[in-house]
Amino acid sequence: MNVRDLTLDDLDAVLDIRRRSFGPLASAQVDTWRRLVTPMLAEGRYLGVADGTRLVAAARINPCVQWWHGRAMPMGAIGSVTVAPEDRGRGIGRTLMAAVIERCTELGDAVSALYPATTPLYRSVGYEHAGGRLRISLPTEALRTLAAPGAGVKLRRLGPDDVPELMAVLDRVHSGSRASGPLGWPERTWRLWTDDEDDFCYLADDGYVIYRWSDGDIEVDNLVAGSEATARALWSVVGTASSIAARVTASVEPHDPVLWLLRERSRDEGVRDRWMFRLIDLPLAVARRGFPYGACLDTVIEVDDPQRPANSGAWRLRVADGACAAEPGAAGGTASRLGIGGLSALFAGVPTATLRRTGRLTGGSPETDDALDAAFGCEAYMLDYF
Repeated sequence: MNVRDLTLDDLDAVLDIRRRSFGPLASAQVDTWRRLVTPMLAEGRYLGVADGTRLVAAARINPCVQWWHGRAMPMGAIGSVTVAPEDRGRGIGRTLMAAVIERCTELGDAVSALYPATTPLYRSVGYEHAGGRLRISLPTEALRTLAAPGAGVKLRRLGPDDVPELMAVLDRVHSGSRASGPLGWPERTWRLWTDDEDDFCYLADDGYVIYRWSDGDIEVDNLVAGSEATARALWSVVGTASSIAARVTASVEPHDPVLWLLRERSRDEGVRDRWMFRLIDLPLAVARRGFPYGACLDTVIEVDDPQRPANSGAWRLRVADGACAAEPGAAGGTASRLGIGGLSALFAGVPTATLRRTGRLTGGSPETDDALDAAFGCEAYMLDYF
């Protein structure tokens, strides 16, 4: 077995393994998939495992940025992890993921995330459950009536040439709201998506929406708004389909403004897809993350990362003025101790009380726990599935 970079000549074999693992893609989806992944081949973002000349597994590292407390950092979004059915149970998935983690390091991605088909594999290489993608169902008529008379929000159709402005809007909104977890994509990916004739895309000065018809109802892929007026304008545009579509399914933030703008709300109907997260380069990850300006922390933690020993050992964390520095520290009996999975979960806002009650955090003190929660606390979310 050997791990290697994939080439154009491998894509048919990748599609075959994917079809056997997840089911077939429609012909139009295959074309979009090829356009999406081809640039990643030359960048070293598609890895495979070969048994002789036969490809038996593959995984893709999507180039993204991810906002953490309003600060964007490069993130390796791991997708399409597939192992041929006849080769499962041989440890190939773990071999592949170990190579993916090292490649993330080489690419400069200090953090990584994925949606797991199975938890044990990814947990075994240091990923841990961290956040969710919330999908809710809303009555279309309730959205139609959200428009604020005289608000004056100008919406225009969004196409590939508007992508640089879209990316700037996304950064302003997520930075301003101090968001944790949402993704931004490369310009080439946004151009590919906004060129889909089945998607309806609208842009405002501080927001945008992408939605489509789905089995007679409406599916909102992304809706981001930086103000009440823009949120009302974008959601009401979606709601104009109310004469035909009864329901809207949408990816939303855990505390999305639309849930407070609705006139009636007594029960939320939704499902949450869980995603897992991992620190690839500990000191670089905390240096790139944003932190609350009111948070103050100066403590030593002890970390165990068998997959990446460079992350292991004692680290002194100092948080002040919205930033954090991690420097090698001196181990001591009072230090908080975490595996890399526990630290990754803490980074993503999982409370110390949860980490203690699951054995992922030991040592330390209640005072240190409170300080860690104040620094890292957030409700991490994504709007995108990959």
